[in-house]
Amino acid sequence: MTHKAASPEEASMPTPAILAKKIAAPPAGLQTATVGDVPIVDDAAVVDEATVLVDAPEISVGTDAAFAEAVPGSGSGRGLKNISEVRHFFRTNDVPVFFIGATPFNLLGLDRWVRNFSYVTYYDAWDGAHPKVFSPVYKPYREFEDGEAINNWLLNNPEVRAHMAQGLHPGIRPKVAMVFFNEETEAICAELGYDLILPPASLRERLDSKIVTTQLGNEAGALSVPNVLTTAGDWEELTQAAGAAGLGEDLVVQTPYGDSGKTTFFISSEADWDKHSADIVGQELKVMRRINNLPVAVEAVITRCGTVVGPFLTELTGYAELTPYRGGWCGNEMHSEVLTPGQRAKATDLVRRLGDRLGDEGYRGFFEVDVLIDTDEDEVYLGELNPRISGASAITNVTAGAYADIPLFLFHLLEYMDVDFDLDVDEINQRWEDLAGGDTWSQMIIKETSPIVEQLVETPQTGQYFLDATGALVFRRAALDWHQLKDESEAFFLRIYGPGDYRWKGADLGVLVTKGRLQRDTGGQTSLTIRARHLIDSIRSRYLGVPLGDAEEPKRSQGVKSQ
Repeated sequence: MTHKAASPEEASMPTPAILAKKIAAPPAGLQTATVGDVPIVDDAAVVDEATVLVDAPEISVGTDAAFAEAVPGSGSGRGLKNISEVRHFFRTNDVPVFFIGATPFNLLGLDRWVRNFSYVTYYDAWDGAHPKVFSPVYKPYREFEDGEAINNWLLNNPEVRAHMAQGLHPGIRPKVAMVFFNEETEAICAELGYDLILPPASLRERLDSKIVTTQLGNEAGALSVPNVLTTAGDWEELTQAAGAAGLGEDLVVQTPYGDSGKTTFFISSEADWDKHSADIVGQELKVMRRINNLPVAVEAVITRCGTVVGPFLTELTGYAELTPYRGGWCGNEMHSEVLTPGQRAKATDLVRRLGDRLGDEGYRGFFEVDVLIDTDEDEVYLGELNPRISGASAITNVTAGAYADIPLFLFHLLEYMDVDFDLDVDEINQRWEDLAGGDTWSQMIIKETSPIVEQLVETPQTGQYFLDATGALVFRRAALDWHQLKDESEAFFLRIYGPGDYRWKGADLGVLVTKGRLQRDTGGQTSLTIRARHLIDSIRSRYLGVPLGDAEEPKRSQGVKSQ
């Protein structure tokens, strides 16, 4: 049985908050800096920051809200009754909406759909050239323990507060979304007059428990892999509990909190128990039968009209070319063969049941579920719940369903805007299911896999790349996001670490998004395609660093990349 590790904007994985998971701290005392004059285009292009995106113009996707006129109160009156009215509401929105995080990765491109939507980030992959991304200039060195700390620092930053106050009309409260937050975040937003458009931190903390997820799923009829919830002080207690539940001798044991790559243990012998017992004893446990499974990720949104279920994605996990962590999550794929029609129907029903039960707990908005497909028995089981925006959002928001209706996150945003609406969720879910095979997208999270500590002197540029006539990956132009990719010959790379920053084993270097698949299935096992490995090698070849002892003192300390 395999499980994914959390991702930078979800739970806990060693990288900045580029997706949805927390991160292990890099080497103690490590500082980072950014060289501010690095151009975002290559030598053959114009590098003037004010004109770079004009010289390489973006092609509108037909829904771009960037230049739409505001219509104050456009959602008032009778409320919104259909998707067309929802589109118009967001296209003319006059309330500032900010996504705050280490990077804008999770919701990059949403500004095309929502007028007044922008990003406040700690790291700026465009070096000031993205018109909707703001990053404070002054970043004194400090170490952040987690994603919550980096977001709270941003909210407290005077540059950020001044930026968010620009052009703010009296009586208007900015809306703020993020992946990682806590009770301190809630207090900061309350003091500053921001609406934090997320469920309460205390509720999310409770729902983060794998034990609570399992219990709520059982109540809703969204069942997990056969399991028993118990405690175990020694090997004998574990085997007795498993035997009484009929789970067999090949077990998967999970503790309540933390990313599954580090809190999931495969135990089939006393030697396995001895190896992991220090992390297990004294905690509540979910003890499962080990199955052969296909892990599938899906995002959904709980609204007052019901739960909207997004597309199903397979996961890239544990590839040594991408991550040093065995079983660690490192990307997603969306394609027509993720699930059979029967499996998709079962999985959609499972997610809607869980969503409705979470709604009874007071949860509203976006969440992600790991669904496990038993490949031997063709059963569909609840895996884990991530009550937050996730790393899969990057693909979810560019699907055929998103363009037929609206990106999934806009259902979350709609729930927290001051507007009434009444939508036919059954119809929306059916349409998204009908369009499930309409597109193919993939993403890879590229981590440093070598045991090195270096200061970077050269890095790939953020933007659009293509495979030329010789098969080489070539930088084509600056780009705001990946929405303009046409086919498998193109890719978008979002740089995370730039020149002057440091890389170490496990650090996130960047994210690559492309059309087409990056995995192939062979005999029940998955492996990276030749194209995927070529893309990884091509991006890695563009990083050049010098060992820590030889590196010059950074020009400007910027803090540890720890979200």
